[in-house]
Order: sequence, then C-alpha cells, then structure tokens
Amino acid sequence: MREAARLCKENNVLLIVDEIQSGLGRCGKLFAFEYEDIRPDMVIIGKALSGGFYPVSAVLSSKEILGVFKPGDHGSTFGGNPLAAAVACAALKVLLKEKLVDRSFKLGKYFIDKLRAIKNPHIKEIRGKGLWIGLVLDTKARPYCEALMKENILCKETHDTVIRFAPPLIITKKEIDWACARITKVIQSLA
Repeated sequence: MREAARLCKENNVLLIVDEIQSGLGRCGKLFAFEYEDIRPDMVIIGKALSGGFYPVSAVLSSKEILGVFKPGDHGSTFGGNPLAAAVACAALKVLLKEKLVDRSFKLGKYFIDKLRAIKNPHIKEIRGKGLWIGLVLDTKARPYCEALMKENILCKETHDTVIRFAPPLIITKKEIDWACARITKVIQSLA
C-alpha cells in the first residue's frame, strides 16, 4: 500500500481506497489504510455507514478533488436521500460515542488470541485486524462454515480455504468465548 501511494504521488495519479468492508471500525481503526500510514486522495465507504439499517454509501475526499464536479455533472439514483443521510449521521455518532473502533481493536485481538489457542493441523494461520478475522485452513472452508452455521455462528468462506469472521462491533468477550467454544468444537470434529 505504501509503495502504491508513493507511485501515485510521483505520477500525479489519485490514490482511491475502497473501505466499504474494512472501514468505519471493522479493522480496529477507523480505516484500514491507517495501518499503512498513508493518506489516500479518495476513500469509498458504505455498509457500516448506516449501521446496517439502510443502504447508504459515500465518497470522502478534499474539496480540491471533489470540486471538479459541478451541479449536474454527476447523478445517482438514490443520491442526496435525506433519510439515508440522517441514518448515516446517527450511525457515525454511535460509532464515536460508544468508542466502537477502539472496541474492535481490543476485542479483535482477544478473538484472534482465542482462535490461535485452537490446536489443529488443518489450521495454517489466524490473521486479522480488529474484528475482521481470517482462519486459514489447508482444506476447503465451506464444510466448516456450514457446520458453524448449525452451531448458530454465521461466517463466510473466502478464497476456498479461509473462514472469515466479522462479528458486530458491539460483540462482548462473553460472546467471543461462546463462539470460540463452538468454533473449536467444529474445527476438531472435522479434522
């Protein structure tokens, strides 16, 4: 990321980052790019921007960059929706007031440490930032995700061999412990 940022700056190219999934606290910082100590020219956000209650997304940038658009240059089917804007403002207030970004950072570390304590030869790696966590297997992840669903844990297989966990930012340690007991059970039973 740092190299991409450097190349963009050297060549007068805008660096645009997609933070639709990773942004607004999911990764333990407000935005994932903050881990790289860079400043993109534009940031795309969504999903968490409404707290999951309403479809809303946004583009963040400077007046210099966004100022190239004049009224009528750009349109959107749902752009300028007052309800969506109100929902986004309320969600951002909750995110800040309840310190959910810091919570994601701390509880993500706790969750990752609990997952790393699971001993199984099929686990290749546990990786993550905040509450965006991947459990990498040496086998297909889909059967594990299906078994976890039967244990009331919703997760997603990605890249065939990764189980992705993305719990809500309001998850508690007690709920992580509950989930890890079931994850351990499933991992061991499918070994």
